[in-house]
Parts: sequence; structure tokens; C-alpha cells
Amino acid sequence: MDDLAGFLRTRRSRVDPATAGIPTDSRRRVQGLRREEVAHLSGVSVDYYVRLEQGRATQPSEQVLDALARVLGLDETERGHLHRLAGQRRRRTKTPGGRVRPELLRVLGLVAGAPALIMNHRLDVLAGNRLAGLLYGRPVPGLPGLPGLNTARHIFLEESERGLYADWETCTLDVVGHLRLAAGKYPEDPRLASLIGELAMGSERFRRLWARADVRARAHGRKAYRHPLVGLLELHHENFALPDESGMELLVLSAAPGSPTEDGLRLLAGLGADGGDARFAVTMPPAASSLSS
Repeated sequence: MDDLAGFLRTRRSRVDPATAGIPTDSRRRVQGLRREEVAHLSGVSVDYYVRLEQGRATQPSEQVLDALARVLGLDETERGHLHRLAGQRRRRTKTPGGRVRPELLRVLGLVAGAPALIMNHRLDVLAGNRLAGLLYGRPVPGLPGLPGLNTARHIFLEESERGLYADWETCTLDVVGHLRLAAGKYPEDPRLASLIGELAMGSERFRRLWARADVRARAHGRKAYRHPLVGLLELHHENFALPDESGMELLVLSAAPGSPTEDGLRLLAGLGADGGDARFAVTMPPAASSLSS
């Protein structure tokens, strides 16, 4: 799904030679740095760097990776991704399971007044509270014949007309960046590979963004939704990675106190007051799992 050679090529093409101290003129035809320039600046032989970009080199050392990260101007997230890609040949990361502990569901049920979700590395929604279901306008997942929500599929294949997501373009960047990180961490996850293939087949924008090989860490920030019943909801998301290397995270979407969005969430909760259970949990059978995991 992802490889060190491709990542190096895309990062190299984005470095401004002038910032690396390399003089340029109008005759230069290469976008970014040349291979030999990266090799010189990072202190490795041109032959070795070429073999890295061709996927033929042996495991690079930590020192070489750090030098490449410096020359290519990688941020902290990209550095971690580079090291994971370089270590794939000697290390196999076990794909985490998808079971949500009852204690986590209990914690989720305590989140009131804000949509809250538990998601895995594939962006499958494994559990959520009632407000989350109302926000996404989905029936209770987990019932027979109803596949669960995968937010990557939702954004690229179901919401391509940009209905729910007010910042649809930014959301697509975040999703692709997250899936790139997941592909680097879990390179042998067949369901992740299947999801990426499905998105690539169904979305031209996904194909273009995937080819850029950008990586993004989901931590916190703004998310705006255009809800058909209550209007614009400008929410702040906090992503909390769950322990035990589960690959899961708790996502909480909160509104600023006294804001129109807080009023909108209160109205949304009231509109769904007769909607039944206060939370939903997804434990998909094998048939549904092949569609939404």
C-alpha cells in the first residue's frame, strides 16, 4: 500500500532548491531536488540514494533517515512515517482487532452535549453516542443488513456533493493523510488495502490526493458541518488515542460555550429525543465487515 521509495520521491519533488542552498536558473527542468542533490546534502552516495528510491537498498540506518528527513524538510509526523516505512522489511506490525471494551462504551455514554465516536485506524466508526448518530443522520448501526459508518467512504463516496461537510476539501486532505499514516503502520492489513482500493476506484479526488503521499496526524482542530435540520455547526474536535496499541481513538466534537453551534447541538438533541437508545455500538458480523472495514 505504501513504500519508502515512493515517499522519498514525492518529498524530494517538493523541496525548493533555493531553500537548500542550491542555485537555480531558468534552464532547470527538475521539480524540487535532484537525486544527486539529496544524496550530497544528506551525506550518502548517489548510488545508495538511487537504490533507496528504487526500493533496492538494504535497511537504512537511523542516521541516514535523520539526515534525509532534515534535507527533505520533514515535520514530526512525516519523520515518524519515514522511519516506519524504512522499518517494514524487518518489522511486521500486527493489525489491531476491532473490539470495543464495555468500559469504553460506558465512558462514551457519559459524554453529554457533544457528538462522540470511537474509531479505528481505517476510520470505521466502532461506537458512538446518540448525538453522533443524529449528526451523521444514520440509523443505529449494527442492526441486521445495516453496514456501519466509515467516515472515509462517507466523505469520498457518499458526500462527494459536499452536503454535510462544510469544509469538504479540507476533510478529504485529513482523511487521505490519516490513511497514509495507517498504511505505513499496518502495511499488511487487507481490509485497509481493500478500503483504499475502493476509494481509489470510486473517487478521482482520492486518487489525486493519494498520489501526493501526504501524511497527517489527527489530533485537534476545527470541523464544520452543514446539518440539514439545524444548519451550520462549527465544532472543535479532539482526538484521543486509546491505549494498548488498539489503533482506536476517541473523537469528541465540542461547541464553544454560548455559541450558535451550542444552541444547534441542543436543538439537534431535542429533535432526536424520541430516537431511542442513547448510544450505538458496532460489532459487525463477517458479511458486513467486508463492506465497511
